Amino acid sequence: MSRQSREKMIEGAVKLLALRGLHAASFSEIIEATGAPRGSIYHHFPGGKDQLIAEAINLAGSKAVAFIHTLEGQPAEVVGAQFIEMWRTLLTTAKFQAGCSVLAVTVAAGSQDLLNRAAAVFRQWSDRLTELLAADGLGKEDAQRLAAILISSCEGAVAISRAQQTMDTFELVAEQLLLDIRRAKSQS
Repeated sequence: MSRQSREKMIEGAVKLLALRGLHAASFSEIIEATGAPRGSIYHHFPGGKDQLIAEAINLAGSKAVAFIHTLEGQPAEVVGAQFIEMWRTLLTTAKFQAGCSVLAVTVAAGSQDLLNRAAAVFRQWSDRLTELLAADGLGKEDAQRLAAILISSCEGAVAISRAQQTMDTFELVAEQLLLDIRRAKSQS
């Protein structure tokens, strides 16, 4: 039960980060969102809020990496399309109310440790996407460039779409990303 309570609090933090950002993900908000007893949060996270947020970043990052792993052996365009679809699904399912938990920490963190953890997550995503894109015949430099563009473009498109409450910008970016992947493949 203790481990379940801890995991529930970390998952609750991931959701609050995605919905309301770092500053809204206070212990009180997490307790309210997860129904965890107040004492258990201090028991499980003696390092305070930064420890909980660091674990939430790790969880959010590992979920995305696990999804990316499912794309093993797929053509580059499918890898790109499915990565884009992951973000499209987030936006539409949450009705433009949620974004990326890792990005939420990145834009508001005052802690170098949290920024380092977010950077590590983005590197994991980039490294794995690079591997998958290169496995379909793209050169390493092209694969690295496309992975970086996929991640940063999707993150930006999600943020803009949330603000605009429409998929218009996201879909324009998605179309351009897939076009870039097709071009890179045709030139490899």
